[in-house]
Amino acid sequence: MASLPAFCAARLALLETQQAQRVLREVPARLVSFASNDYLGLSEHPEVVAAQAQSPAGACASRLVTGNHAHYTPLEAKLAAMKHAEAALVFGSGYLANLGTITALMSAGDLVLADKLAHACIIDGAQLSGATLKRFRHNDLAHAEALLKEYRGQYKQVLIVTEHVFSMDGDCAPLPELAALAKRYDSWLMVDDAHGLFEEPPIAADIWMGTLSKAAGAYGGYVTAKKSVTDYLATTARSFIFSTGLPPATCAAALKALEIITHEPERRARPLALAKKVTQALNLPEAQSTIVPVILGSSEAALNAAEALKKEGMLVVAIRPPTVPPNTARLRLTFTTNHTDAQVDVLIAALRKIL
Repeated sequence: MASLPAFCAARLALLETQQAQRVLREVPARLVSFASNDYLGLSEHPEVVAAQAQSPAGACASRLVTGNHAHYTPLEAKLAAMKHAEAALVFGSGYLANLGTITALMSAGDLVLADKLAHACIIDGAQLSGATLKRFRHNDLAHAEALLKEYRGQYKQVLIVTEHVFSMDGDCAPLPELAALAKRYDSWLMVDDAHGLFEEPPIAADIWMGTLSKAAGAYGGYVTAKKSVTDYLATTARSFIFSTGLPPATCAAALKALEIITHEPERRARPLALAKKVTQALNLPEAQSTIVPVILGSSEAALNAAEALKKEGMLVVAIRPPTVPPNTARLRLTFTTNHTDAQVDVLIAALRKIL
């Protein structure tokens, strides 16, 4: 048997030949980032930074051990109010929120029905739960219903899981139709809204999940639902029970960010307007969200395009399989409230040279 370092080195060499190795690189400060999920430009907002600076840096233990710091309750109340839910529960990250929620609710004898492009943590949660996992074609309502017709009667509980905004394609799920399917087939509906902008929820799903690390510019994950659901998760979700609580400083920053979003709703309009400007200029499908994929096919083409944009002073990430399906490597563009028109015009000009 090879030593562990030799084993890992051989695997890395194989990944490199497949252009699938990931490398952590220092990013020059001079680059204009079109890779950030800080969609509303709040991570460096003076009020958000100040709120964080005035609170303890760490929670020091699980919330079930040390209790709630003063910021947890108002943060969860604010999240519940924004999603028109009875209650909310904050987790250490979005990944932990999905993992903990699905594994707490589902088990052997249950069915998780997930969109084919659902995030990896949704798939991981389903697999760890012991439930049967089936996946319907991306945003394909007919396929989802066909699977429900075939399998609903074989399982105790059924959880349908989708994303509101899909992180690599930028398109949106048909939520009203999925909610109707869930009701028709006596199933629960869980919506991952990690890449949303804290908009008015279009439907009343059984569970809304989201993050505080993107549009809110801070860190952490959350779920909103009926209070009995969040109380149950606080008692059974292992990623909540056995993790140190979200730092109070982070909670304070997130709460301040949510207050700003509430008082400045116009922040949501600009990144979507910029995304639509780019798709129109490049003759791409109209943007549905702040995320615009530029699909190039091969990993090599995507990596080369990202490097060319870097030389033009822009940070744009090449997204490659297995994050996206084979032969759909792409540039993933994201737009924020803080981008200027001039910066976006430079991006358009640079992309025109590549495409």
